[in-house]
Amino acid sequence: MPVFDQLETGLEIGRREIAVTRADLVKYAGASGDFNPIHWNNDFAVSVELPGVIAHGMFTMGAAVQLVTDWAGDPGAVLDYQTRFTKPVPVADTTGTDDPGAVLEVVGTVGALDPEARTARIDLMVTAAGQRVLTKAQALVRLA
Repeated sequence: MPVFDQLETGLEIGRREIAVTRADLVKYAGASGDFNPIHWNNDFAVSVELPGVIAHGMFTMGAAVQLVTDWAGDPGAVLDYQTRFTKPVPVADTTGTDDPGAVLEVVGTVGALDPEARTARIDLMVTAAGQRVLTKAQALVRLA
């Protein structure tokens, strides 16, 4: 678990790439109950003017914040998490290959520190195919 007194604004807490497949979207749909066809049916997604099948927004949000929970060492240390969705994450059909349909790139940095509350605001930069897909992605973490 990170120690508050060893943090400084601008410090990178980590980065990761998250491979996403259409199978991941089907599994997420089953867990969340969100069976909207834009997340599994390419023809339907295109018919509503999307670039194709897209990842669930909450899937993207959850995958991104895992960087913070892993860094904090305790998901309960995350007091708040907010974001704005700016672009969909198209997920290509790569069934039968080892290739992901999309790759999320997540970078976390310390955006602000509150010494009195001993909290750190972690800012997340989340991109896919070079496009920022989440903005103002921020988690508030209580630290020792």
